[in-house]
This record gives sequence, structure tokens and C-alpha cells, in this order.
Amino acid sequence: MDKKKLLDLYHEMVLVRRLEEEAAVLYQQGKIGGFLHLYIGQEAVASGIIAARQPQDRVITAYRDHGVAIACGMDPGVMMAELLGKESGCSKGRGGSMHLADVSLNFWGGHAIVGAHLPLATGLALADKYQGKEAATICLFGDGATNIGYFHEALNLSMVWDLPVLWVCENNQYGMGTAVERASAVSEIRQKAEGYGMPNERVEGMNVLAVYDAAQKALKHVRKEGPYFLEILTYRYRGHSMGDPERYRESEEVERWREDDPIGIFRKILIEAKGFKPKALDALEAQVEEEVKEAVAFAESSPEPAPESLFDYIYAQEGE
Repeated sequence: MDKKKLLDLYHEMVLVRRLEEEAAVLYQQGKIGGFLHLYIGQEAVASGIIAARQPQDRVITAYRDHGVAIACGMDPGVMMAELLGKESGCSKGRGGSMHLADVSLNFWGGHAIVGAHLPLATGLALADKYQGKEAATICLFGDGATNIGYFHEALNLSMVWDLPVLWVCENNQYGMGTAVERASAVSEIRQKAEGYGMPNERVEGMNVLAVYDAAQKALKHVRKEGPYFLEILTYRYRGHSMGDPERYRESEEVERWREDDPIGIFRKILIEAKGFKPKALDALEAQVEEEVKEAVAFAESSPEPAPESLFDYIYAQEGE
């Protein structure tokens, strides 16, 4: 990875972190309604995986989708406007936090129903194979989604039909408030892929370069030979959503994981192994602060959807 791409990756991760922190503030101020699932702590996963994709590759994910949207190239202001339910949002204010999407970026959306997007990923990949397209589908999901039927049906058919799908489990240790070991019969989520004869790997998810390297290897396999399964070990520093009282884990556990902060790890690598000056990274972080301010200002100043447009974009018109 050249120096520009390394800097771009660092910029992206810091941008996601700061946008999420601002979103938390806006939620507490009552400016964001509904659910809000923050990506703080998991930045290395989306950034590392999506940095390895090619433009034709599709990306689809679950409801913790803000970081994935930014990694796919969504404008921060547009994303923030969607969170605030504004007309200038990516879904014109109608989707909100859990339904960010932009097909022009080959980002096929966040999906609120746990695991329901996994069969959609299988369908996207089937369509590409049927049409002879040189594209892979990257499907991200949480560890909790691996305990339901959608997961097994989607993985099974992807192998039966030899589809170009990269399955990415973001194992952040908890399915809502339940620890993995209390809900899963196997000690490693990647073992579930074994039942379908699918090659798999467990990856350190707090190091963005480790994620990137694993994604490159996996996508190479997907393009030539079919499905591949990555279990990415990561951790969310905030609750499952903003209303989470977090009674299921000790604060000491969170602090232990904070010692492995993905942004801190990457900054150290950039300085000690890649030769970047701390001042250059400080300047990049200052630039991010300005971008976040602009994004929030854009979102807050954007118009609300007009009441008379309530039923727009629900049904396709004849001939469309």
C-alpha cells in the first residue's frame, strides 16, 4: 500500500470515529430519532475490507452501517443528513441510521432485520454470475446473525451455486447484550463455515492492515474459486445502541480493549514503521474536525421532507 493510500485510510478511520461521536451528541440533543448503532471501535473492519475491493464489487451490511457507508465513499454531510431525517440525506430522510444506502457507490445498504440481508447478498452474487459480471459481493454482519436461519441458508446456497461472495463476520463479542459464548455452540464463529466446506480464516480486527491483507487474499479466492468466510475479531466501545444501559459487561473489559484502539494502533504503525511524522497526522486530524463541522452544519441546515411527500418513493410508477 503506497503512502497516499495509507494516509487516506487513516483519514477515513478518524473521520468515521469523529462522525460517530458527533452523531451521539446529536442523538442526545434529540436531533436524531429512532435507533442509533455506533461503529466506534470497529473502524478497522470496514476500512480494511473495503480498501481491498474493486469498483464493481458490491457491499451490503447490517444496521451498524455508518462506517461502512463512509468507507464506500458516501459524503459525510449526506450521511449525517440522513441520520437527521433530512431531504438531502442518501435516502431523502426516509431511511435513517439503519438504512443508509447508495447504489451509485455499489453500497447496497444497511439492513435493520438481523441477518435478513445475507440472502440478499447471495442474490446479488447470483445475478452477477448469471450475467457474467466480474464482480464480488462483500457481505458484512454481526456475530449474532450467525445463529439464525438466514445465515445457514445463505452460506449453503452460495457454496451450492459457487457464488463470488465474501462473507465477513464482525465479531464484536456481543449479540446485543449476550456474549458470544452464551449463544454460539462453537468457540470460533469461522467454524460455522466448515459445515459448508467453505474456506475460512480468523483475523485480528483492531489492525486495519491485517484486515486489508486478509481481505485481499480472500477476494482473490472469491473471484477465482467461490465463497470465502472471514471472522474479524473486533470490539465496540459503546453500547449496542444509544439506549443500551450496558449492564452485561464490566467497564474494566471495555478499558482493556481500548488499549488496542484501532486508530491508535494504526497511528503507531504509520509513525514507527512507515515513516510518517506525528505533525502530518495531527494536521490530518485537524482537517477531519473541519469536515465533521461542515457535515453537521450541512445536515442541520438541510430541509425536512415535505409532509405531502410522505408516500413518495414507495411504489414504482408504471413504465419506470
